[in-house]
Amino acid sequence: MLNNKLKYKLVLASGSPRRQQFLRDLDVDFEIRLKDVEEIYPDTLKGAEITDFLAKLKADAFEPAADEIIITSDTIVWHDNKALGKPKDYNDAFLMLSTLSGKTHEVITSVCLKSIEKAEIFHETTKVTFNTLSNEEIKYYLDNYKPYDKAGSYGIQEWIGLVAIARIEGSYANVVGLPVDKVYQALINF
Repeated sequence: MLNNKLKYKLVLASGSPRRQQFLRDLDVDFEIRLKDVEEIYPDTLKGAEITDFLAKLKADAFEPAADEIIITSDTIVWHDNKALGKPKDYNDAFLMLSTLSGKTHEVITSVCLKSIEKAEIFHETTKVTFNTLSNEEIKYYLDNYKPYDKAGSYGIQEWIGLVAIARIEGSYANVVGLPVDKVYQALINF
């Protein structure tokens, strides 16, 4: 349906298998184009300011053709006034999950749509409440699922989402890594 409405070719600038699957699930044609971008942001930024900045930084690495829209995105877990990105290693992941255990945090994803004429940035915030996790449960999850490519060291669609997440307020897809409903509407209106 979306393919018929789009005047542009879509280029997803993301190596995330979850984001790629979301676009496939939207039944749209797209190309994957990747560039390494050093994801550094000013330490004065907070919450969605960080993800907005990084989504635009990633988009600015590309020069779209006249008939293209580049789609970039960035996700963080925001907890206790700190951004939790992807863990550096096992110990970092363990620490992150221990910190999230028994508490509520926010998952913030920003998306940048960039054409030759304009760039549009938007974000989604979802609140996620974890049950209290034992050290054994955290170790089991890390040993079996190795979530080192995920912000906050977890994937809601995995085992931990079934046993540890007590409540979410907002978009489930956003927690997976892309606020698909907002992307769909933004592409229609672009």
